[in-house]
Amino acid sequence: MNKVESGLSILGFGCMRLPVTKDGNIDENQATDMLRYAIDHGVNYVDTAYPYHNGESEPFVGRALQGEYRKRVNLATKLPSWLIKSRADMDCYLDEQLKRLQTDHIDFYLVHGLMKPFWENLSTLGVTDFLDSAIADGRIKYAGFSFHDELALFKEIVDAYDWTFCQIQYNFMDEQHQAGTEGLRYAADHGLGIVIMEPLRGGMLTRDIPSINNIWKKAPVRRSLPEWALRWVWNHPEVTVVLSGMSSFEQVKQNVGYAKSGLPNSLSQEELSLFKEVEVEYNKRIKIPCTGCRYCMPCPSNVSIPECFEMYNQGCMFEAPDAASLQYDFALSGFLTGSPGFASQCQECGECEEKCPQGIPIREYLKKVAAYFGK
Repeated sequence: MNKVESGLSILGFGCMRLPVTKDGNIDENQATDMLRYAIDHGVNYVDTAYPYHNGESEPFVGRALQGEYRKRVNLATKLPSWLIKSRADMDCYLDEQLKRLQTDHIDFYLVHGLMKPFWENLSTLGVTDFLDSAIADGRIKYAGFSFHDELALFKEIVDAYDWTFCQIQYNFMDEQHQAGTEGLRYAADHGLGIVIMEPLRGGMLTRDIPSINNIWKKAPVRRSLPEWALRWVWNHPEVTVVLSGMSSFEQVKQNVGYAKSGLPNSLSQEELSLFKEVEVEYNKRIKIPCTGCRYCMPCPSNVSIPECFEMYNQGCMFEAPDAASLQYDFALSGFLTGSPGFASQCQECGECEEKCPQGIPIREYLKKVAAYFGK
């Protein structure tokens, strides 16, 4: 049985992609109207985090939820796991977040973006003791984690603590990515509520591509590309909440409308078969036949070879170079890992090609990646 209380809206408001002004700051008037419209129309799960919008998302959410709005939502934010150097840091960040959000408690508190190095560090420093303490003193209600690593680590983390919920990336193109479908079911079997991020793959699944559109035209019911992607996730009975990082009022209105039909097991077999056709069509557009086996790693020049190829392929698959570039810059900058891994770091030593079981001309492809992303 799911540990999360019933009554959560199936659509959650993600506060990572709020509308911004020309100078890059949150457009507070528009973003406030969007958030309050969503709440007024049934959305009661609001998700933010310490680093979103260069640290301004949490303070904005705190202001936008003043008055009765805070009482009407389940507020989620996250411990910045990469910044934690001591047990005391955990309490300091949580206390700071409570002030930024202008609240006396966080309903759903996640350990943010867990990958193996972060999990090992936090475990050593006593993160589970911190969570127990924060629950006991009322600063947080439920403890969870968000995840960006491999399935085996996901299962290890699920088993390591009495979590209430977890947050994973999941969409119809990511069934085998990170936790994937197996992780989704594993968490559900262990009673965890499951919050889904990136149901639209950062907007990549909403790109207007004629060959993809022609497949969706076969459907007995016409839907927009965002609705198809969201409905696929909601079709899974294991899913509790689907987050959408909405950046315009129109997106809020549309997604609120889509959520009215977002029921488990509501898609027909005919409709589900179309998702497989779309997946095949996207995969035809892959340029580099990398399987992600990682035999090429580690690279003497610290190039994150599989990740470089994955993000290049995504840009080509979805005709979304701008979105892929944002992911490339963030994931490979070293912000989380401490060491940048850009394709342009390649010194053409050839060591990777000697180890690649697919015989991929890695050095040539890395040049293409570097040129594509301009790094």
